[in-house]
Amino acid sequence: MARNYSHLSAEERGAIMVGKARGESARQLAAWLGRSPSTISRELARNGHRESVEQPFMGRPRLAYDAQRAGQRAARLRRKARRPRKLLPTSRLWRHVQGLLTKGWSPQQISRTLRRQHPDQPAWHVSHETIYTAIYAAPRGQLRQALVALLRQHKCARRPRGQGANRRGQMPDLPSIHDRPPEANERLLPGHWEGDLIKGTRNTAPVGVLVDRQTLFLKLVKLRGSSAQEALDGFSRAFAPLPASMRRTLTYDQGKEMALHKTLSRRTGLAIYFADPHSPWQRGICENTNGLLRQYLPKGEDISIYTQRQLDAIARRLNLRPRATLDYHCPAEMFMRALGRHDLADQIDDALLD
Repeated sequence: MARNYSHLSAEERGAIMVGKARGESARQLAAWLGRSPSTISRELARNGHRESVEQPFMGRPRLAYDAQRAGQRAARLRRKARRPRKLLPTSRLWRHVQGLLTKGWSPQQISRTLRRQHPDQPAWHVSHETIYTAIYAAPRGQLRQALVALLRQHKCARRPRGQGANRRGQMPDLPSIHDRPPEANERLLPGHWEGDLIKGTRNTAPVGVLVDRQTLFLKLVKLRGSSAQEALDGFSRAFAPLPASMRRTLTYDQGKEMALHKTLSRRTGLAIYFADPHSPWQRGICENTNGLLRQYLPKGEDISIYTQRQLDAIARRLNLRPRATLDYHCPAEMFMRALGRHDLADQIDDALLD
């Protein structure tokens, strides 16, 4: 059960002073005020009360509880306890945080990466809650609107898919996700991918989404339509530049655009597996990536206007974002290391905050 706490009011402190003058105990005062006995005891201990005013203490007379003095002291301590703001509008740190927000980074990604990049410089350490507070504490107006617009939509719930029979038709003899090798399930090696299509208004010209399960590296593929031939050609182009070690498996849903999956498997060397119907959690990495992509390709927008170069730029932005599951390294860095390009990986890591 939730509990609400509040500071003692001036009236309550006045009642405590009167009650103590009458000789009432902390428990009696608590029952009278509807407070916890420990609240009254702490108030008496913190604000100068002693049980006896006649006997001196260290050569000085003991003091009785005084409501006015107690209220002044409590207010003074509350002001003193406030820590100075770290993200002042004129500070270098706040300007740096704003720059990373404009790159599409989330407050948590900024916080964790700053701490990793500056482990011995507490002045550069700021929590994600502090960043959110700084954004929403900005004066109402264009600046605040611009800052809030940089945040992702965290609470967009996915709509449940319609119940009943699958109206998209059935494809027989699909290799099941339950037969996928353990190394793919456990994300032990790179080269195990998840795939999907995201569609815009009127379902025209979808975009193919391919995500490596271990490194979270993303490829976006422009398609001219949702047919099986378009998916075959587009995904074949996407996987062609990769070495065989990075083309191990592909996990997909049971959409009809994958009707030519056997041909795709022969062309690319990928072993292709299919998730169960209505089970998006079996491709959770791709589903999460789709949510991130909607920041750039909103639902209801015509995404057919994007060229492959523009899609590559979007993928690059996501590949250069630090990710929590990668210990706040970015997918591009981890993918380069998987390819053995440690020189490029180090350059990417060094350039993260530039």
